Amino acid sequence: MRFLVAPDSFKGTLSAAEVAAAIGRGLEAAGAEADLCPAADGGEGTVDVLVAARGGERRTARAHDPLGREIEAWFALLGSGGTDAGATAAVEVAAASGLALVAEAERDAETATSAGTGELIADALAAGAERVLVAAGGSATTDGGRGAIEAIESAGGPGEARLEVLCDTRVPFERAAEVFAPQKGADAETVARLSDRLQALAGALPRDPRGRPMTAAAGGLAGGLWSAFGARLVPGAAYVLGVLGFDRRLETADAVITGEGRLDAQSLEGKLVGEIVRRARAAEVPVHAIAGEDALGEAARRIGLSSVHAAGDQEAIAAASAAIAGGQPLSPATDL
Repeated sequence: MRFLVAPDSFKGTLSAAEVAAAIGRGLEAAGAEADLCPAADGGEGTVDVLVAARGGERRTARAHDPLGREIEAWFALLGSGGTDAGATAAVEVAAASGLALVAEAERDAETATSAGTGELIADALAAGAERVLVAAGGSATTDGGRGAIEAIESAGGPGEARLEVLCDTRVPFERAAEVFAPQKGADAETVARLSDRLQALAGALPRDPRGRPMTAAAGGLAGGLWSAFGARLVPGAAYVLGVLGFDRRLETADAVITGEGRLDAQSLEGKLVGEIVRRARAAEVPVHAIAGEDALGEAARRIGLSSVHAAGDQEAIAAASAAIAGGQPLSPATDL
């Protein structure tokens, strides 16, 4: 059998390339073929996937983290990869405004600012980018993009350059705090205050982002950039899969293996796994998932997954893929 292997990163532990390589080792050990296609959906690791697919280079830059501390961050100038006229840069929100930059005891969802992301966007523009892709996942912030907007404006604004936000959720702006702030350290009272703050900001922005899908990405930064600078909001998973030629590669696959660090209801709301399942079902190709944690359970059947295997490290991931290739269940796993 020939498997198309298209996992996301396991946030904070393994890159998409590392997960794909581990799956590939397991498949090869079981006598199957593997087409390795590490992927992303606008969350952490997206820029590395784009650089691997299109070529390019990282550039270091000074920026401020979510709590205002100066750090060394980075953005990327992408190669043409045979697509897109003009110089294209890619900025990952997680590089300067990411939750991983703030220790758990330091997390403060009200104070956290997206200013560092705005600084990286300004640096990318100063480097000559005519188009800036902003991978919006993994943020520590719920400021509606206010910090980023102010940083970009203080650097002179985007001018004629185009901003495009790669979103890993379809949630609208006004629900950003309710859906995402608890994982950023917010209790119920803080969520309520953040929601009120987002409502006030929405009314003050040039265009109202409320009710618009994807505007909640990165704590509302997507909606803020859309409103202030006319940024285009793009489903991140669909964009990355297009760059990778996923649909073409799917035509020669007998099955797909995808995965992410935690498989849950949010996996269906603009994340990579949901998009891959949708495309594979249309092509009548079975899909298996390997996840560090499976919080979907029987719901996986309803979205079209053939099996879900829980595996948290590279050795376990390889064993899970070998079991999939052999048609054998692996404990702990949910065979559907």
